[in-house]
Amino acid sequence: MTNSLRPHGHQRAPLPSAQTPAPGVPSPRPPRTPGSPQPGAAATGPGTKPAKQRDAFFDNAKYLAIVFVAMGHAWEPLTDHSRAAEALYMVVYTFHMPAFILISGYFSRSFDMRTDRLQRLVTGIAVPYILFEVAYSLFKKWADDDPSHPISLLDPWYLTWFLVALFVWRMTVPLWKVVRWPVPLALAIAMLASVSPDIGDDLDLQRVLQFLPFFVVGLFMKPEHFQLMRRREVRILSVPVLLGALAFAYWAGPRMNSAWFYHRDSAQELGAPWWAGVVMTLAMFGCSMVLTSCFFAWVPRRRMWFTVLGAGTLYGYLLHGFLAKGSRFWGWYDDYAWLNQPLGEIFLTVAAAAVITVLCTPPVQRAFRFAMEPKMEWAFKRDAAELARERAKS
Repeated sequence: MTNSLRPHGHQRAPLPSAQTPAPGVPSPRPPRTPGSPQPGAAATGPGTKPAKQRDAFFDNAKYLAIVFVAMGHAWEPLTDHSRAAEALYMVVYTFHMPAFILISGYFSRSFDMRTDRLQRLVTGIAVPYILFEVAYSLFKKWADDDPSHPISLLDPWYLTWFLVALFVWRMTVPLWKVVRWPVPLALAIAMLASVSPDIGDDLDLQRVLQFLPFFVVGLFMKPEHFQLMRRREVRILSVPVLLGALAFAYWAGPRMNSAWFYHRDSAQELGAPWWAGVVMTLAMFGCSMVLTSCFFAWVPRRRMWFTVLGAGTLYGYLLHGFLAKGSRFWGWYDDYAWLNQPLGEIFLTVAAAAVITVLCTPPVQRAFRFAMEPKMEWAFKRDAAELARERAKS
């Protein structure tokens, strides 16, 4: 996560403006329409506009964040007996999903209920949710020997909650654009959710509402805000901040319920008084924003060897869940005791990064595009303007 510092006095080019949002973040590449050039192909012909290039900064950020997601899942079984693993786990869980969600909001700024964008919402989020929710449920039935586990689209299991949340958040974008104080309103909703145990588990609404402020913050961020986080003094300041966060997490680990980081339960469900939900929502939001800023400060802006993998982070996110859950179902951490030793913990960290990297590669994307980015032209009516243009050409 290092980036070479530019010589003093050199001007930094401003970050590009937001691109057309991909279906989700972690996000696959936008779907192609018939006749559109293949990715990487040069546009030719008079009056043809060059294709908009992806922003390396955001692809780098998504790849590095998904690596931290995989590492966090690998560390989770270690937290019961390793205080260092618990501290790393708590720090990573403070910022990795907020970073994803903030980027999701940033690339949702242009969402306006236009027909093609609604279609991408269905094919890029709703359809993968249905397919992977069913696949995860069947996997649990088989791998965990749990035939009673239900297949329910109303109760997201494991990682699919993020797709439900992204669908809901994106559908509410027009609302956030018209209210006067969007971020305070989103925080108020998150606080109310944290003290409302009656919300229940349907569509994992606790997470949808408690993570909402990060999406709304991203929705109103501008390129210059990311530029501000890239300043040299911010990078330098981020080092003691991260070290301080690790030291605090090391102290707080045995004293704090890590379920607060998941944002999936109310305060009362965690055995705390109702007012603790309000306090923890504000405290967690502040800590997450600070550590997310520290993370962005060290994300490289130039193209790296892993930049191309940023387009496949949704693939890695959903596919690695089978291995992460399988390692628990099959008792790997219990059967191989050396994994719980320091060298084993290092091995797990490297292995998690390697596996998620492979799952984000273009070959894996091509193999699973049928589930992640189905075209589904048959499911949608043709646009009247497009049909008229085709008739005029014929």
